[in-house]
Amino acid sequence: MPEVSEHSGEIDGLQVFWRSAPPPAGETTSAVPLYLHGVPSNSDEWVEFLKLTGGLAPDLPGFGRSGKPGSLRFTIAELDRFVERFLEELGVERVSLVVHDWGAVGLAFAQRFPERVERLAIINAVPFLPGYRWHRTARIWRTPGLGELSMGAINRFTLRLLSRESNAAPGPLPDAWLDSVLDHFDQGTQRAILRLYRSSPPEVLAASGEHLSRLGMPALIAWGMKDPYIPARFGRAYAEALPAAELLELPDAGHWPWLDRPDLVGRVVDFLSAG
Repeated sequence: MPEVSEHSGEIDGLQVFWRSAPPPAGETTSAVPLYLHGVPSNSDEWVEFLKLTGGLAPDLPGFGRSGKPGSLRFTIAELDRFVERFLEELGVERVSLVVHDWGAVGLAFAQRFPERVERLAIINAVPFLPGYRWHRTARIWRTPGLGELSMGAINRFTLRLLSRESNAAPGPLPDAWLDSVLDHFDQGTQRAILRLYRSSPPEVLAASGEHLSRLGMPALIAWGMKDPYIPARFGRAYAEALPAAELLELPDAGHWPWLDRPDLVGRVVDFLSAG
């Protein structure tokens, strides 16, 4: 099993943290698995995937151990450009892309450079699709003043309480997940979340996916159907938008579906390995 390593460096003046692992013994591919996390997480959530597939998993700007400068706007376009520059700095030309939640910014990169993406896995990702309206918590974050107050109220007790709705299993998300979020939930991350959501009304989300139909690479859409934030119909909508997509609906899983269904890790691994 590949060993997962931690790295830090600087890209265009921004401190960047990422994890990497070599490919499994005997596996040869020109595409490097690239894992992109969502909100409010970081690359911690991809460690078990990296152990099995190798690849790269950065902390996106504003999250985890990466830089969180107030000069960034944290828009979809800005994070898309970060993905491009990250791969450029590491000398990676082709990837197999795995995105979850706001890791959907990787879809903007894929639409600009479809020839650089060999396979695509979408797991309960923010819909870059028409017809989506933000969920209750996002609407709070998008409201000036109210969003800042809500951020200041997040601690271990409130995060445990809020996370109870995120999974299909009873109770809050696992302690390891809570620890990972709270360890890095500083003012910089709070600001990044607010700016990202406020710069992304429904029409911006829809426009960000207007060329999804051009992505002809094999795609896996894995969707926890008890997601309280993104209705299951958007998993189907992603599958319809992508020409070569397979839809895997998980009726007993929530927004982080691999936490309810650990077998999903193996399913994603098999999909990437098929390339």
